[in-house]
Amino acid sequence: MIDAGELKKGITVELDGQLYQVLDYQHIKVARGSAQVRLRLRDIRAGHTTERVFQASQKFARAFLERRPIQYLYNDGSLYYFMDTETFEQMPLDKSMVDEALSYLKEGQNLQIVTHRGEAIGIELPVSVELQVAETGPGFKGNTASAGSKPATMETGITIHVPFFINTGDTIKVDTRTGAYLERIS
Repeated sequence: MIDAGELKKGITVELDGQLYQVLDYQHIKVARGSAQVRLRLRDIRAGHTTERVFQASQKFARAFLERRPIQYLYNDGSLYYFMDTETFEQMPLDKSMVDEALSYLKEGQNLQIVTHRGEAIGIELPVSVELQVAETGPGFKGNTASAGSKPATMETGITIHVPFFINTGDTIKVDTRTGAYLERIS
């Protein structure tokens, strides 16, 4: 069990038989009442977010999630196939479980699968991935006081803003948490 005061962003808890990830945490103390905790939670299985208020003295059951290395193989319709790199077992995941990661997913890419009590609940991308620029316009430095940027479409279909010196065919590193350009690889 975990106290309300020990909660922080990113922790996964079990409430009413459902798994929730804490997205935002706010401690509220009113003049004559007891302290409360306002949480913004994301239902891990359903994907929706909700806000709930709890007494600060309430205890929560922490959900223990297991992470294992996997490799993305291919997709077939709405199923995405991954291989456990330790047991070489193939596992299909529904599109709804990998939806957030689709913009950064390439065949042969290594990542991690997140499971709870043996049930797959999602995947975790590495902090950064290397993607090839499929299409970008020419870079013209014009009426800018500082370095500018231009849109570029990556090999996976995602569009991000890159510096003017990036050309079609270049390989760049992209932050998977923010979708921001980090550096040019080649």
